[in-house]
Amino acid sequence: MPKKGGKHAEMGKEIQARRKRAKLEAAGSPSVVSFESPDSLFCSLISPIQEEVFFREYWEQKPLLVQRNDPLVAAYYLSLFQLSDLEKLCSQGLCYGRDVNVCRCVNGKKKVLNKEGKVNYMQLKKDFDQKKATIQFHQPQRFKEELWKIQEKLECYFGSLVGSNVYITPRGSQGLPPHYDDVEVFILQLEGEKHWQLYKPTVPLAREYNVESEDRIGNPTHEFILKPGDLLYFPRGTIHQADTPLGTSHSTHVTISTYQNNSWGDFLLDAIPSLVFDAAKDDVALRTSIPRQLLLQVNSPDSMKKLSGLLRRLADHVEHSRDLRSSDMKKDFIMHRLPPCLGCDSDSLTPGGKLPRIDSRIRLQFRDHALITVEPDQENAVSMKKPPLCAWGGLGCVRRDTHMMGTEDDTASEEGTSQQTHGLRFPLSHLEALKQIWSSSTVNVKELHLTSDEEKENLALSLWTECLVEVI
Repeated sequence: MPKKGGKHAEMGKEIQARRKRAKLEAAGSPSVVSFESPDSLFCSLISPIQEEVFFREYWEQKPLLVQRNDPLVAAYYLSLFQLSDLEKLCSQGLCYGRDVNVCRCVNGKKKVLNKEGKVNYMQLKKDFDQKKATIQFHQPQRFKEELWKIQEKLECYFGSLVGSNVYITPRGSQGLPPHYDDVEVFILQLEGEKHWQLYKPTVPLAREYNVESEDRIGNPTHEFILKPGDLLYFPRGTIHQADTPLGTSHSTHVTISTYQNNSWGDFLLDAIPSLVFDAAKDDVALRTSIPRQLLLQVNSPDSMKKLSGLLRRLADHVEHSRDLRSSDMKKDFIMHRLPPCLGCDSDSLTPGGKLPRIDSRIRLQFRDHALITVEPDQENAVSMKKPPLCAWGGLGCVRRDTHMMGTEDDTASEEGTSQQTHGLRFPLSHLEALKQIWSSSTVNVKELHLTSDEEKENLALSLWTECLVEVI
């Protein structure tokens, strides 16, 4: 632990003064990050790179380094997470392994220095100062509201789960050996400086994490220093390693990651069963029996040729189908994504304002969180999956404090899981009306594509009760 006063106290005072100056300067200026929409949030994160340039030239192709030298951006990044946050967070019952990892790269290998049980701040700081260990903080959006706001908007933007980890590394040290990840990575440098080396992928767009030995990675394709306010992006599979230079006290950065198991291959694995089920209803060729003893054979060229033909028929069926059925990927996303950041800590949103009537005009709320799905296991049923409307849980809600932690499913009851999965269910005859509400900025209840005024009013009332629409 640093003693009171001296160099550390002066550094703390300087940081606080810098943040106050930045706040005053920013009072009359646009925010460095825009939360107006998911699109504006992402564009402000990669600024000054244009969105279309990013996806045309960098996404899944090559790294992007944005070096800003902007005090306002640096001050905002500092507010996301810093070393001094750890003492307060440790008092909230953090556990080694689950919430915090302590590690160091020694001779090209990761050495884990975790203790047992709950994290003690004094011990954590001792390992950091004396053993030059890196502190890896898992999913800080559970505790830091600004990261919650960023990641919730990014989940809307990408339509994919977005996780994060904070890495705090002391001077002259490295936490992890050269490795590659199975996620798209955005790194925001928060404190100090970090020396990075990137290498050509051995497995482009990798589907799993892996450590690479020094003799396999060759020479770096990129080498640079990240400073506060800088951003780095690289595609999954990019081999990388990073260390804190001797000239800085420590480095803090947050790694924001997305698109894990979100490839066309994953989508095909997920969607094909329901596609085959639907196609078999109309195509007798898919309902004919497989040859006798096919399951006992090692190799069957005739059967492979038959299967190839059936796959072509299935492709034709896909090309002429109107809707893709609900999939496990979609359910997993809606069940585990972050709730909207509503500015409330624990209370669920309750319906308010006027009740919708047949002559009312309504507007969909939480459009980026609402999903309309046709359930493959329910005949003549369509669901509107509602967003989680509370921050910390409750039946049928995603909990912010378990986001990306892999614990909620283990403890959820069948009833709770069912509610999270299915949302509001309506007859299939309501599909066009639901699409109408979802795709329009506003819509008159009496103009909904349903046969009777009673059905129209009841649909609007059901959505209003669940805070999905408001009366204009």
